Amino acid sequence: MELLIRSWNLYHGRSFPPGRRGYVEAAVRLVSRDRPDVLCLQELPLWAVGRLARWSGMTAFPARTRRAPLGSHTGRLLTAPHYGVLRSAFSGQANAILVAPAHSAVDLGFVGISDRGRHPRVCQAVRVADAVVVGNVHASTAVARVEVERALSWLEESLRTGEPVVLAGDFNASLQLPGFSAPHRGIDQVLVRGANATPLRVWAEEARRQNGVVLSDHAPVELTVEL
Repeated sequence: MELLIRSWNLYHGRSFPPGRRGYVEAAVRLVSRDRPDVLCLQELPLWAVGRLARWSGMTAFPARTRRAPLGSHTGRLLTAPHYGVLRSAFSGQANAILVAPAHSAVDLGFVGISDRGRHPRVCQAVRVADAVVVGNVHASTAVARVEVERALSWLEESLRTGEPVVLAGDFNASLQLPGFSAPHRGIDQVLVRGANATPLRVWAEEARRQNGVVLSDHAPVELTVEL
């Protein structure tokens, strides 16, 4: 069995460079259009979480990282006038793992990995096709290794003996983890342990350009895991 696993930091649906308009729906539809098996997303506004399944045609497992203090609906209204200026302070923030409906998926929950007082960061995980655990993480720049190691320590508790694991997301660093496939030089990664995988592919900028607008300041990254 082969699984195409893709990861993208959506930058709250902003364009690059940031403009007034938001493109959350356009970004989700674009990155799910060819039906990957697993899609890990970071920096989603909370109001978008309930729409992910409809936009993508996939099963969505969200994990809130930052609450919307006035509620997600009000947060969306406050952010809408200018996405380039107003971000998660009003709209809140979440990560999500999306799984193609052809595969079974079990939500393994999520855990906080950041220190108190820092911007909240979490790692979430889903067991896919009863064959591999996929973790989705968004780490902080200054303490990326500490947070990623906390994420991995938590993931280990959910793994069966010898079970393959994939850790994907925005690491904000290029980190080599013991036993995992080698990272590339960027900060967005998909690392694999316990299974063969193709080399990581980074989308070209043109692949995320729509109507003259580049979506997000990150590029999607992906690889295929062979189970």
